[in-house]
Amino acid sequence: MGKETRRKGIEWRVAGWMVRHPGISAAPAVLGAGVAELGPAGAGATLAALGVAGLSWYRGHPETFDRYAAPYVRAFRRRWLRYVGRRWRDLMIDCEFGRENRRTGHIEVPRLLRVRSASPSIDTLYVKVLRGQSLKRFQDAQDELAMALRADALGIVKVQPGVIALTVVRGNPFADVIDPAEVPVDSADVDLRNLYFGEDEYGNDWTEPLLGHHLIGCGATGSGKDSLIWNPLRGMGPAIRDGLVRVDFLDLKGGMAAGTARSLFHRYAAEPDTGLEVIEAFRDDMKATQRHLAERGLRKFTVSRETPFRVLMIDELAMMTALGSSSTTRAAIKLMAEVMTQGRAPGFALCAYVQEPTKDIVPVRDLFTRRICLRTTAENHPDMVLGEGMRIKGALTDEIPADEEYAGIGFRVDQRSRRPTRVRAGWVSDADIAELVRTCTPGPVDESNVVQFHRDEDQDEDEVA
Repeated sequence: MGKETRRKGIEWRVAGWMVRHPGISAAPAVLGAGVAELGPAGAGATLAALGVAGLSWYRGHPETFDRYAAPYVRAFRRRWLRYVGRRWRDLMIDCEFGRENRRTGHIEVPRLLRVRSASPSIDTLYVKVLRGQSLKRFQDAQDELAMALRADALGIVKVQPGVIALTVVRGNPFADVIDPAEVPVDSADVDLRNLYFGEDEYGNDWTEPLLGHHLIGCGATGSGKDSLIWNPLRGMGPAIRDGLVRVDFLDLKGGMAAGTARSLFHRYAAEPDTGLEVIEAFRDDMKATQRHLAERGLRKFTVSRETPFRVLMIDELAMMTALGSSSTTRAAIKLMAEVMTQGRAPGFALCAYVQEPTKDIVPVRDLFTRRICLRTTAENHPDMVLGEGMRIKGALTDEIPADEEYAGIGFRVDQRSRRPTRVRAGWVSDADIAELVRTCTPGPVDESNVVQFHRDEDQDEDEVA
């Protein structure tokens, strides 16, 4: 059999295109069937009604529209405008990913399979590469591709054999510094299920629940992790002052993170050894609360001075789980796992902050129900923190510039859509911390309103102070 010297006929190429894009291919048939069934006026009225319904949804409930409909609308628009056939073909040829078919003389380029758009500033392009092309070849041309795509950041990863994903990030939606959480006037204004952390890329308030959850915040040095500590503390301030919330704090950076605010905390430690005592006391308090609730036939606690919401914050987690003595780390990991698996009902939450989220440093990683990832130093870190596949979907935390202008910027995962959302934490100054300490430091405890636990808490405080 001789060499093939002609391309497939245009009718076969059109048929192949229609098979690859069934949605668009079916649109004329659906429209024709509608006209035949309802008549031109009826079909037009149906289309108009659908348009009005979509516009009403867009205008009337932007939160749900942005979460459920906007990603699909955005992806469709960009697929057929920004990345339409000729534009994509020219881009691939300009970046030297096209090649001539030796038999037909036709220029072949990697095929764009589909486009996903998790947010207004992030596109994910799934590309079928040509035979003989490799992931490394695309990664070597990352700068050229980023310039051609007009991207501020570009991630390139393998999805499956022969298919790669280009994650394109454009622009910085956070041109200005975000204000910190306001300290509520009264504890009645504190909502432990919606604590303000900052803003998302849509300009909406970014809130996280602590009640019933455990939170991990990851970020490299200078990424703005302190904001993940102080914003929720400011949001809980009056409840801390009134004894409705008690916070234990492990300041394992030698007391540099929260030493000036230690009067806010029920227990405080700045070294791993005393930190272990704080964790153990926190676990013991949880057990005592469980017994207290069981004796009264209750399955879940209610926030009160008798049974306050308890929070344990650990900054930096690696000092307790990997960098301390083996006996300390083993005991700390066991105690934390116990708290995280049993703490929801009695009202005990753990918040941990770490620079490197590997399994040897965060062995209880899967027990954290709320996860935030700021700037990181490795491309596998966003998947470790946020979940598998989140980097492909746009969480390019390793591409965030190491500049103060980008401090506090990172990603969280929307719990409903399971898509990464870019966020920026409010910047908390030393003056804001001083305001919190001045207005929300707890007063002397009224022992008549406190459950008497088996441990001598005054002695514990003397030991870890």
